[in-house]
Amino acid sequence: MLTNSRIAYHHHDHKRCITAAMNRARVLCDDRQVRLTPIREAVFKTIWASHRPLGAYDIVDQMTLASSPVKRILPPTVYRSIEFLLEQGLIHRLSSLNAYIGCPFPGNDHNDVFLICRKCGSAAECSAEQLTAAVEHTANRANFKVESQVIEVVGLCPECQ
Repeated sequence: MLTNSRIAYHHHDHKRCITAAMNRARVLCDDRQVRLTPIREAVFKTIWASHRPLGAYDIVDQMTLASSPVKRILPPTVYRSIEFLLEQGLIHRLSSLNAYIGCPFPGNDHNDVFLICRKCGSAAECSAEQLTAAVEHTANRANFKVESQVIEVVGLCPECQ
């Protein structure tokens, strides 16, 4: 089982998370011969700034505040970068929050279960083979072809319980 729950809910050196994610993204993009442009990289780093999902306009606002001199980042620019990052499997979209979070396992074949803390907003990504098998079994019985699967579970993380 793949999971980042051990660190997502606990205080840690998050710079290591960002550095590791950035390194994985660069390698994956090089292998696929796609460009991780400076703006895509900036959007990616903004999403990875914490283990809390961010909406597109939150990303715009954070990038605008971080730019020096302060320069308004345009939403279409961010949306195009988000689309690229989603296509490459570097980030995920959490539908219930209409927000984005970095994928700690890009390039690995996995189905997603997100454990979202309703109090602090942190989210951990997990894969659960048994859950995937149950979804596929149910879909097969209905003669339905599963193309993607994302399950979002809301509750309290260990720190907020």
